[in-house]
Amino acid sequence: MFRRKTHSHCDQEAGEDQPHKVKELRTSLGPLSGRNLQYCSDACLRRYLEARNWNFDKSKKMLEESLKWRSTFKPVEIRWHEVAVEGETGKAFRANFRDRDGRTVLILRPGMQNTTALDNQMRHLVYLIENAILNLPQGLEQMSWLIDFTGWSLTNNVPIKSACETVNILQNHYPERLAIAFLYNPPRIFKAFWKIVKYFLDPKTMQKVKFVYPKNKDSVELMKSYFDMDNLPTEFGGKANLKYDHEEFSRQMAQDDVKAAKFWSFDKHHTETNGYSVAEVAPKTECLAPPVIV
Repeated sequence: MFRRKTHSHCDQEAGEDQPHKVKELRTSLGPLSGRNLQYCSDACLRRYLEARNWNFDKSKKMLEESLKWRSTFKPVEIRWHEVAVEGETGKAFRANFRDRDGRTVLILRPGMQNTTALDNQMRHLVYLIENAILNLPQGLEQMSWLIDFTGWSLTNNVPIKSACETVNILQNHYPERLAIAFLYNPPRIFKAFWKIVKYFLDPKTMQKVKFVYPKNKDSVELMKSYFDMDNLPTEFGGKANLKYDHEEFSRQMAQDDVKAAKFWSFDKHHTETNGYSVAEVAPKTECLAPPVIV
């Protein structure tokens, strides 16, 4: 009894100290301007602190490295027409449905890899991550991932280098943006690949990765707790028939590019939404076109 009470008291003190940690981290960054100021909202700083278990020094280092990465990679300047070739097979796209909590969903289909240039593959992925964040409802900060292994094999699999770079970008430059990642029905040969990739996952990210097998009732029930089966494509054990339409998706992304340009051009009168600091009028969240029934 005594130990549980002490633990609860410590948790309360830690919670009360969090606003101070956020303020301390902001002060340590010095004067910010432009997109760095917009990016470093209180919600953003909390995510970096949370990712490093509220260790100030580690969080500060992580955030500073992300700011350097964003200044060179320029994720918010990527436009769909620059990476559209990567999406022609539908290997990765934002879904036209959300999870039960209203989060945006990214669908990844590594068996449909169609290019070999790692740099542009990563720009395509980052574009989709930024787009998923842009389309989060106000008050939500995380997205869900669904990974379909249909057609995946050792001959067409994503190279280890690509997988590791994906992990690096997601957990080091988009901390606490992932709510859950479901890996649906991977083949047995994926185990060897996974043994290498999971080495690069930090414990927090690792806890968010869930394997789902159609014959494993517990894993299926877990997935059902996150998704309405009527919305979920049959590829993931759901009831919806969904066909990726590249032309339609490209039209939607072109519209979102206009939204994104407005979103990042503001530098005054900031409030917070989606974990970013933005102008008083946030971009309207839109759903993709209805799925094509096949």
